[in-house]
Amino acid sequence: MSIQVGPVSIEEPVILAPMSGVSDLPFRRLVKGMGAGLVVSEMIASQAMIRQNSKTLKMATNCAEEFPMAVQLAGCEPEVMAEAAKLNQDRGAAIIDINMGCPVKKVVNGHAGSALMREEDKAVRILEAVVKAVDLPVTLKMRTGWDDNSRNAPRLAQLAENAGIKMITVHGRTRCQFYNGKSDWDFIARIKAATSLPVIGNGDVLTLDDVTAIMQQSGADGVMIGRGTYGKPWFLRQVIEFLKTGQRLPDPPVSEQYAILRRHYTDMLEHYGKLSGMRMARKHVSWYTKGLPKSAEFRADINRISDPDDVLSKIDDYYKMFCDRDQAA
Repeated sequence: MSIQVGPVSIEEPVILAPMSGVSDLPFRRLVKGMGAGLVVSEMIASQAMIRQNSKTLKMATNCAEEFPMAVQLAGCEPEVMAEAAKLNQDRGAAIIDINMGCPVKKVVNGHAGSALMREEDKAVRILEAVVKAVDLPVTLKMRTGWDDNSRNAPRLAQLAENAGIKMITVHGRTRCQFYNGKSDWDFIARIKAATSLPVIGNGDVLTLDDVTAIMQQSGADGVMIGRGTYGKPWFLRQVIEFLKTGQRLPDPPVSEQYAILRRHYTDMLEHYGKLSGMRMARKHVSWYTKGLPKSAEFRADINRISDPDDVLSKIDDYYKMFCDRDQAA
């Protein structure tokens, strides 16, 4: 089931999506350690990368444990995108991914992200410039189109293949849908039919039943998962096993979930510094604990705590009853 992306072999066709504020180094490393075939960085503005913005460089930070890891770049100027791609090649990226799918107004108003789907000539110039600039395989992530009247992803896929792109990921919504409605997995099949490149399906993959549906309806070569990993970094491991054997692995016992959360939290403190790491980790702690007994009260408590070590103690205390229960069983 492996996918070949230029010289890079993705052994498992299950990919962690790029997610701003989520797919940072601690989270990517965690998910990759659980078997993900490929992890993708948060979207990085090419101009900021060239200016050597310290926050942007931290977003692109990768390590040997993540290999292969893709760095996703956004921008609207071919020369700038090419230079940013070179910098990331030098920093150890295995793949450069071009973002033509982000629907956020700030990005679109800067003529980047999904706005490029309305400017096919410029899109092609960017793809060609980046492909020419690096020795790494270059991939593309896009939506089905700008709106329902211009779902031009199949044509853009053909243009991308001609420009030297090695893999395409499609989120099954238009830009104007943002994240409303339902991802159109059937339409992804049109992109698959339009190109000989590997095509990855993306959007609304939250359960193993969703995995079955998107693979059957789209005919995609693999699946990219974003929100389905919130509080469940082990979900990609479950998807991999399901695609291989049809077996539905259960979620880890709560004691193991606790160990994963604790490691994730401490990694974030180390990566960002204690105060910034604590603030950024709050959403993850909320996702991990969703659905557990008295979790709403627990989350309210930790969101009022200002000391990172006290938060960790609160996490330890909260999970102690679950761990004791697992040991008793």
